[in-house]
Amino acid sequence: MAKKPNYVWGLDIGQCGLKALRCLEEDGQVVADAFDYIEYPKILSQPEADPEALVHEALEQFLSRNDIKGAKVAISVPGQSGLAKFFKPPPIEVKRIPAIVQFEAKQQIPFALEEVIWDFQQMAGGTEVDGFAIDTEVGLFAMKREQVYRYLQPFQKAEIELDIVQLAPLAIYNFVSYDILTDGPDPDEFDPDSPPESIVILAMGTDATDLVITNGFRVWQRSIPLGGNHFTKQLTKELKLTFAKAEHLKRNARQAEDPKAVFQAMRPIFNDLVTEVQRSIGYFQGIDRKAKIRGVVLLGNTVKLPGLQQYVSKNLGYEVIDFEKYNLLGGSSVVSSPAFTDNVLAFGVSYGLCLQALKKSRLQTSLLPREIATARIVRAKKPWAIASLSTLMLACAFSFVFTYSVWSEVQDNFSTANVDWKTAEAAMKQQKSTSTTYISEHENHLAKLKFMARVGEEVVGAGDRRIQWLELMKAITAALPKTEGLPSGEYVSHKDKPLDERRELYIEYIESEYFPDVSTWWNNPLVQERYYNLTTFLDKEFPLESPAAGGGVADASADGGAVDANGLPVAGGVADAGGAPVPAGDAGAGGLDLPGPEGPGWVIEIRGYHYFNKSLSKGGAVHVRSTLLKELERGTVSLPAKSDGTGPLMEFSMKELGIGFPILAEESGQPAPTQVPNPEFEPLSGAAGTMGGNMGGEMGLGGYPSGPGALGAPGGLGAPGGLGAPGLGAPGTGGQPKGTDDGDEDAAPAEPPFFTVKKHSFTVQFVWQENNLTTRVKERQEREAARAAEAAEAAAAAAAAQPVDPNAAPAGAAPAATVDPNGN
Repeated sequence: MAKKPNYVWGLDIGQCGLKALRCLEEDGQVVADAFDYIEYPKILSQPEADPEALVHEALEQFLSRNDIKGAKVAISVPGQSGLAKFFKPPPIEVKRIPAIVQFEAKQQIPFALEEVIWDFQQMAGGTEVDGFAIDTEVGLFAMKREQVYRYLQPFQKAEIELDIVQLAPLAIYNFVSYDILTDGPDPDEFDPDSPPESIVILAMGTDATDLVITNGFRVWQRSIPLGGNHFTKQLTKELKLTFAKAEHLKRNARQAEDPKAVFQAMRPIFNDLVTEVQRSIGYFQGIDRKAKIRGVVLLGNTVKLPGLQQYVSKNLGYEVIDFEKYNLLGGSSVVSSPAFTDNVLAFGVSYGLCLQALKKSRLQTSLLPREIATARIVRAKKPWAIASLSTLMLACAFSFVFTYSVWSEVQDNFSTANVDWKTAEAAMKQQKSTSTTYISEHENHLAKLKFMARVGEEVVGAGDRRIQWLELMKAITAALPKTEGLPSGEYVSHKDKPLDERRELYIEYIESEYFPDVSTWWNNPLVQERYYNLTTFLDKEFPLESPAAGGGVADASADGGAVDANGLPVAGGVADAGGAPVPAGDAGAGGLDLPGPEGPGWVIEIRGYHYFNKSLSKGGAVHVRSTLLKELERGTVSLPAKSDGTGPLMEFSMKELGIGFPILAEESGQPAPTQVPNPEFEPLSGAAGTMGGNMGGEMGLGGYPSGPGALGAPGGLGAPGGLGAPGLGAPGTGGQPKGTDDGDEDAAPAEPPFFTVKKHSFTVQFVWQENNLTTRVKERQEREAARAAEAAEAAAAAAAAQPVDPNAAPAGAAPAATVDPNGN
């Protein structure tokens, strides 16, 4: 189905006649498909003329010859009846322009805003930067309300609904900017400091001449009170003719008996017109000094007056631009019509109105009263509103009928199967009362059960909580490495086992910090990186048969990947120049996002050192990872099965205890040589006796680090002061090492006070989320029960899959007897 074309009419009610043009848009081009030119029997300004009756007759004639149903209608009003002001607001947000215009309207319009109809528009050519309007000009247009309604009255009587009311000079601007000034820049390229050349348009009417100066972006207009009627009046005055004869002589001056006398009679009006135009152009150039005028365009049938164009061109000093047709108006049936071409100069306003109605013009303001537009919208929607209300009432009626039918079935006197609603509701209420009683009793019993469960948990949990920290210390002790063959807690000479061959870790302190949510600790990218490094190291050095058994991160190290100074694969596969791991985020991998602990818990920190650094490949941080961190991640510990310490020992994993996510938070790097006091050194007697006390206080038992049992006690198990006793020698007296007596030639070689060994310091952190003994035992029993059920289900499935032997004895039957060769 073809789309109905959108027609628009542009009506120009002049003093001499009615000009109408109908246009539509086809393939982006404006096409004229109808026009009408109705000249009044008399000019409206003649004393004996009745303007209202003449306009009404012209409109009736127009409606009889043209169809305007469904078309937009735009009309023009004289420029001298309205107000057009242009101003440049300061740089301001675009959304605040209406508020600025409201304020400017109160200043520019010499009437109360309630007494006028006004509109505004931001003119083309301005720029917008970050929502701010720069170098923007705003046009403000207004007309007194009573004048607007006076011009609308003939159309209301003729029942013509209007869509646009525009000032005639602005309609001319729309036409000129669209059809004549086609060689100007685009609005985005407009430079206010170097504007394009302007043209002057003189639209000469019967009683006034509209002067419009525009470059396509900026417009300035003025109405000059001189028109074709003034030439006629001048002829009546000079040649003593009637108005009708003078009008005829003016239109046919070349055929007059004395054309020169006719022109001489009209010369004063020519002079006055040129003087007013020159004065107006001079004023415009005074307010816009950057404007340059390139020519003049003459419009209106008055321009046909012989010699007018030559006179204007000669006296204004500007070229008169030839105008014989509209450049961008299509529709050959109209533009080629003799009636249209004879009056082509009079259709400029109508053409501009059509362009605005088709939204092809740069100016889209309208002085149509808003109340008229609102009433038209309401009137257009009224049939739909009535139809909607009728449909709603019909729906309500149907709803009432159906509702009443259903309502009648639930009345007390309605019965089904000899049972009425009243009896049924009484029985239902009785059942509900009984049900409520049972529910209440059930809730009371459930509350008592929950209370008893809480009491039981408190009773049982008190013992569990009492031993939780003991279990933690036991787990840490079990995770510490021990040197094979070296008794724990006893002194062993460095001659029997050198320090750098002992696997023990010496603990300086154990600290703890509670976190309402341990993910706060875990979300640190360095924590995740160090845990990733540990699990990668363990998967590589201590692979498990089942990847899930370790609970660690899958091995991401590949052959040729980056490693740190200790031979450990680096997260993200990148290491810096010193072999230190570079965080994955810094390496461009976007950082790690590993699953970690959540909820309340503790972060335990262990600070210590070791001397097991004889081999660089096994000492240093590698030794800490291979022992303490490995056991905290994968190890187990034997603990009593009951909170009172009785019962058999049960093997629990670290994860069952709630221990996990260990990391090597800090380490001293390459083991560094350090001096360790020799406990076997005997100082000289006398003042040096205090040396033994000091060394003993530092080292514990004989000044020597004790074994892994020395958790959190600096100096091992020894008491401050150790074996040394201050003041063994007299002050000021000398002493000598053991075996250096001059009389003891067979004494053993002297022991040095210190010896040098490589020391590596470290700090380990891990998460501990308490899991009490009762819960651990219960969870283990549930896992064992689940495994047993799965095994039984698998065995049953395997048995069902085996074929049945027909010779097999029935289940539960005694086995058949066998007889040996002796008959037994």
